[in-house]
Amino acid sequence: MKTSSTLLAALLAAMALTLPAAAAGLVEIRFVKSENFADAGRGIDRERNLDLLARHMKAFGAQLPQGQTLTIDVLDVDLAGELVPTHRLGEIRVLKGRADWPRMTLRWALATDGRTLKSGEDRLADMAYLMNSARLESSQPMAYDTRMLDDWFRQRVLSAEP
Repeated sequence: MKTSSTLLAALLAAMALTLPAAAAGLVEIRFVKSENFADAGRGIDRERNLDLLARHMKAFGAQLPQGQTLTIDVLDVDLAGELVPTHRLGEIRVLKGRADWPRMTLRWALATDGRTLKSGEDRLADMAYLMNSARLESSQPMAYDTRMLDDWFRQRVLSAEP
């Protein structure tokens, strides 16, 4: 009996491998003149922050239908919080909830088969970013900035309105 259940499990696993992968769209990200961004961090943190933002936005492709391409030109980034110098740690990002809310400017286009379905240039901002913390994963880096991007993606790209 044990042999037949092992054989059945192996057969099911082999069948799963032959199924097509879930269809998904593609997201292309370009940082336009990133050296002029208002606040993406400094040095190695800047590179890490922009890489994290790019990976986060590329993951939107899993929510797009196969064959759709979302092209995003990031024109400006101003991360949540302010960089504050410290004696021991160099700089740390402090979130005060004042005029330090996350902001981004994006130019984007959603296309399929060479035809543009939607496009725009949007200025994102979350002035109440510290008040909306219920949906945040506390261990996620740049949680307020990525949540703002998630909200934009749902409202502007995935919405039925052109």
